[in-house]
Amino acid sequence: MSKTDDAHLVERQLDSTEVYQGHFLRVVKDRVALPDGGTASREFIRHPGAVMVVPLLDDGRLLMERQYRYPMGRVMLEFPAGKLDAGEAPLVCGQRELLEETGYTAAEWAYAGVLHNAIAYSDEGIHIFFARGLSQGTQKLDDGEFLELVTHTSAELDQLAARGELTDAKSLIGLLWLQRWQQGAWSLDWQPA
Repeated sequence: MSKTDDAHLVERQLDSTEVYQGHFLRVVKDRVALPDGGTASREFIRHPGAVMVVPLLDDGRLLMERQYRYPMGRVMLEFPAGKLDAGEAPLVCGQRELLEETGYTAAEWAYAGVLHNAIAYSDEGIHIFFARGLSQGTQKLDDGEFLELVTHTSAELDQLAARGELTDAKSLIGLLWLQRWQQGAWSLDWQPA
């Protein structure tokens, strides 16, 4: 379908108010014109975007992190990820985050795509990268960042997801993409670092 076919669904911004400006998140409230001529309010988060890396160890295991996530009130299992800095290319962000959070660098990278994990209330896009040919170095965690590195096989992650123990949306999408690639259904274009 082309975007012109969507005209009957599109909302148009009438005005916008910034409700909150934080360290990197902004909350806005827009008034929009609806397709039927009515109006409505839309409150949502403006996010600078992020990158997630699916690091593949040579033995087939996946390098992951356990990190306390304050909004959830618990330690979460997830792939390495971080927000884009202003003007930063997604690949550069992925390479930086992999090194900072895990201490690893990768010989090869493949871009899978972008995911939008909360489309009803956020414009955040998370770029998904795969990394292989990993070499271990030294973590360079940000001040106030605490995490534990763990490894899992794809099958173990699948079981954790089935039991409801792996619930991070970006990591579940990373697992899906990994499994589809391993099955030959989805492709990855590997490039040298």
